[in-house]
Amino acid sequence: MAMCARCCASWKIDARPLVTPDRLDRFARHIVLPELGGAGQARLAGAHVVLVGIGGIGHPALQYLAGAGVGRLTLIDDDTVDASNLQRQTLFAPADIGAAKADIAARWVARFDPALRVVAHVQRLRTANAASLLAGADAVLDGSDNFATRLAVADACVRLAIPLTSAALGRFQGQVANFAGHLPDQACYRCFVGDAFDADDCDTCADQGVLGAMVGIIGAFAAMHVLRVLTTGVATLGDPQWGRLHVFDGLTPSLRTMRIVKDPACATCGDQPGR
Repeated sequence: MAMCARCCASWKIDARPLVTPDRLDRFARHIVLPELGGAGQARLAGAHVVLVGIGGIGHPALQYLAGAGVGRLTLIDDDTVDASNLQRQTLFAPADIGAAKADIAARWVARFDPALRVVAHVQRLRTANAASLLAGADAVLDGSDNFATRLAVADACVRLAIPLTSAALGRFQGQVANFAGHLPDQACYRCFVGDAFDADDCDTCADQGVLGAMVGIIGAFAAMHVLRVLTTGVATLGDPQWGRLHVFDGLTPSLRTMRIVKDPACATCGDQPGR
């Protein structure tokens, strides 16, 4: 049974996310994969993922993470549903217009798999509250739509030693990367974008437009990257690919990968952080 309260915990389910015998059929197609197996599925069941932004990227990512049996999900978004969202944010229906996105998405999780634990925070993540909102996560997936939020998430992930999956898109191009800036030899997100974007100044889908199918591709790709992180050490879904930025061009289509090098002068993870 879920219960609602604005701003902090909006929806909660207290069932334990265990791979019990009655759930084996649900995850049978995962368990028979030698690259995942029972050990990997058990790791997912005990994992906690925070999703920042329940928009275009957040929708497919949430659906596939919940479908994979990630046991605990925290959803953060201060926005409400608009008619223009329905073209790509497929968890919403016309009846949801005006409602909080995080609340609606949490309700979906509750219906989809009552054994998962989900908490919705109907508020904006900022530098001041980032640490408290992200604390305890095994991985963070950031699909937010502005650099101020992205950098607040990235900086907090480094301080809290939490792996970060960053996903973004505009028009027909998407980007996905895993960052582990808390590790001495790995770049953080700020190593990639620098210090010039600590403001709500980036282009939006309303300005540029976006194809609905593109958010499905990038959101699912981001979910796969989170699964790599969560199962490292117990499964062989591939290495987490820290600092490798995957750029997908939907028009060509094509995929290219570039390496993000750790910046020794980075204000977050460099030799003199916080300068």
